[in-house]
Amino acid sequence: MRRLAIGVALLLAGIFVVRSSLAHDLIVRVSDRREVTFGEMMTELRKSRVVYVGENHDEPAHHLLQLRIIRDLHGAGVPLAIGMEMFTAADQRELDRWVEGRVPLARFQKFYLRSWTLPWSLYGDILLFARDHRIPLVGLNVPRKVARKVAMTGFDSLTPEERRALPPSVTCDVNEAYLAMIRRSYADHDASGRSFKNFCEAQMLWNKAMAYHLVAFARKNPRMTMVVITGGGHAMRGGMPTEVEKEEPALKGTVVLPDPAMPLDTITPADADYLWISH
Repeated sequence: MRRLAIGVALLLAGIFVVRSSLAHDLIVRVSDRREVTFGEMMTELRKSRVVYVGENHDEPAHHLLQLRIIRDLHGAGVPLAIGMEMFTAADQRELDRWVEGRVPLARFQKFYLRSWTLPWSLYGDILLFARDHRIPLVGLNVPRKVARKVAMTGFDSLTPEERRALPPSVTCDVNEAYLAMIRRSYADHDASGRSFKNFCEAQMLWNKAMAYHLVAFARKNPRMTMVVITGGGHAMRGGMPTEVEKEEPALKGTVVLPDPAMPLDTITPADADYLWISH
């Protein structure tokens, strides 16, 4: 208990705690800064139509948490779909075939690596769980070449063909807290040849397009809950959740941020509902 108390004190002080393993997770409910159990968090998540679970893409423990949440919801009988940043809407046919068990593992692994550059081992257990339990996978993203073009030359540079199936307009009109997060992300990227405006528009293109595809699926499947697997910057409010609620106000989701890449003492319910801290 003393170690957990120290962890909470560090959290409230805005200091990151040292990473360990999922078995020693510290979960904090943002609304009252209270440490809660995984079961207490899941009680709320089971009531949500959308559950956003952020990640650092290359952090295995974050994917273990995502899988743990998916398993719990499935085990509780919640009708599930899994929305993924890692695939585009154009990938949907292949995702459906995988879930139906019609694609051999080796072939799907090659398809995955064409869609996403990080090792299969990070996401494989989630994708296999979806297949084994017939949980729909939903591609949410836009083609990578379109996002790259926006990052380099801005949304206005897209051709009419490239804008097909995209939101009609993308700007960097976001609240101050989310803008500060994008600026931190911009500083961490190789931004040569880019302006901040273009980089911000590329981030918002992903948020708006993923929201558009999520809402389209939710309207066709009103009884299903979607677990969204995406980077922490997209999962936090101000990003994708805000864009979803603009499109469909009834789709209020719950946001879980593992090891958030922002000062912990600045996070409020306007950013997330739960923080999972490795320590």
